[in-house]
Amino acid sequence: MGDNTLRELVYGQGAHADTLACVEDLPAQVAIRRTEGSPHSIWQIVEHMNYWMDYELRQVAGEHPRYPDQAIESWPEHPQPAADEQWQATVKRFSGLLSSLSALAESDAGVLDRSVVDAHAPGSTRPSTARRMLMQITAHNSYHAGQIALLRRQSGAWPPQRGGDSW
Repeated sequence: MGDNTLRELVYGQGAHADTLACVEDLPAQVAIRRTEGSPHSIWQIVEHMNYWMDYELRQVAGEHPRYPDQAIESWPEHPQPAADEQWQATVKRFSGLLSSLSALAESDAGVLDRSVVDAHAPGSTRPSTARRMLMQITAHNSYHAGQIALLRRQSGAWPPQRGGDSW
């Protein structure tokens, strides 16, 4: 059965921009561009989103990934990919991680409501559930999808081919 709301939010619905559409058609030269006043390029934001989606999925799977000591650790080390192929690999990974989140949202209540240790801080054993973690990562993705939409608009690359609000 799954959670319809979460399933819709994984890819964006209603007021939330379609997360995948925000990046899937974007040329590398736009994705790596740094806009004045913005600390990150679209590529860097997508890599950051990939980091946290992978982190959360690993926690839900029962793994215990190391929580970063500093926020900068969840951002790419280099300011831009070495080649266009790296941007394409980033988008492919992004799509795959969204697909994994969507599959999790499709899970039955027994899976979504099972307890998961949320180790977001060193030594923390705060109880959570797969559903709560999925809600958190979709909110995180929505926040960054908004940044991506704004950067695309500033670059003259909005809306995406699959459409998006432009008012």
